[in-house]
Amino acid sequence: MSAAAPAPAQAPRKWEGLVDEALEREVLGACLDQAPERRRIREAFKNVQLSIDHCLFKGQYSGIGTKESYERNSRGVEIFSKCWFPENHRMRAIVCLCHGYGDTCTFFLDGVARKIASAGYGVFALDYPGFGLSEGLHGYIPSFDTLVDDVAEHFSKVKGNPEYRGLPSFLFGQSMGGAVALKVHFKQPNEWNGAILVAPMCKIADDVVPPWPIQQVLIFMAKLLPKEKLVPQKDLAELAFKEKKKQEQCSFNVIAYKDKPRLRTALEMLKTTQEIERRLEEVSLPLIILHGEADLVTDPAVSKALYEKAKNQDKKLCLYEGAYHAILEGEPDETIFQVLDDIISWLDQHSTREEGYESEYDSKGVEKDWVVSFVRLSLVRK
Repeated sequence: MSAAAPAPAQAPRKWEGLVDEALEREVLGACLDQAPERRRIREAFKNVQLSIDHCLFKGQYSGIGTKESYERNSRGVEIFSKCWFPENHRMRAIVCLCHGYGDTCTFFLDGVARKIASAGYGVFALDYPGFGLSEGLHGYIPSFDTLVDDVAEHFSKVKGNPEYRGLPSFLFGQSMGGAVALKVHFKQPNEWNGAILVAPMCKIADDVVPPWPIQQVLIFMAKLLPKEKLVPQKDLAELAFKEKKKQEQCSFNVIAYKDKPRLRTALEMLKTTQEIERRLEEVSLPLIILHGEADLVTDPAVSKALYEKAKNQDKKLCLYEGAYHAILEGEPDETIFQVLDDIISWLDQHSTREEGYESEYDSKGVEKDWVVSFVRLSLVRK
């Protein structure tokens, strides 16, 4: 009698010791093509996300309120949005956050937003159609211009709120969100007080873009099969995150789009970067550009060109030696905190200039003596 065949080896658990096995199976087995399933999975997993050992989730920021909401825009698409705000004091300014490709405003950017809100700012973000918790086919951008219209519409509503009217307003764009922010600026050239561009997608690095002959094939195929996931792509987490542990933590961003890019999406992103590269001289608002010098996802050379060509002389370029693409999420803690401090210091300088009086917060987001600030504010108003 022959011996029984050995049982097949069980595949190693992805989050063993961190996540209940049943929840892990539920999350990894979900089809995230449509928003209802993405919303269900995020709700089931959000407490796990907040417990990971990452510096963005360790900050104890007291007095920060948050609000999440869904609203149908003028195209009838249900959009998810979130805001973070100081609960006990008037906002210094509005910061409108544009997330990167495949991302959502509910994971790493939640930690970034909390840090900025702790310095006295109102931070407002949305998930683009097809991304995160908003409606639409996951990872699908049929038109980048339409996406920009949706973003501009949402932020115009935010700025039109009587509570915030008159406050300085700033665009904040990370990676693909940098391209979104620049396109919003081109659409509304006189409506923003400045922009913060973090590793902006002004040009996709040559190492990430398929060779020219393959590009031509993909352009043709995009007309026939726009939603198909056929664009070859390297492991972006490996390219973007310098620290191995933080790279592994990307897996906890369970509603991020991580498949191969859809054909139409890739084509729209490529066309957008080509347009932006042609229009660098049209950038006319105050801006700060922050980029890792070792970025292999978006090209830091084009950030340097943007700095040189932008019309406004109120501009600043911060380059971080040896840093990769994800300078707010994937670098050593000290680099992440340096980038955040550079952003908040720039906001402090520019919002104070717009306000015309000194804030009750210092450049590190620490509240100053309230009585002194109240007296100063009273004197200015007289």
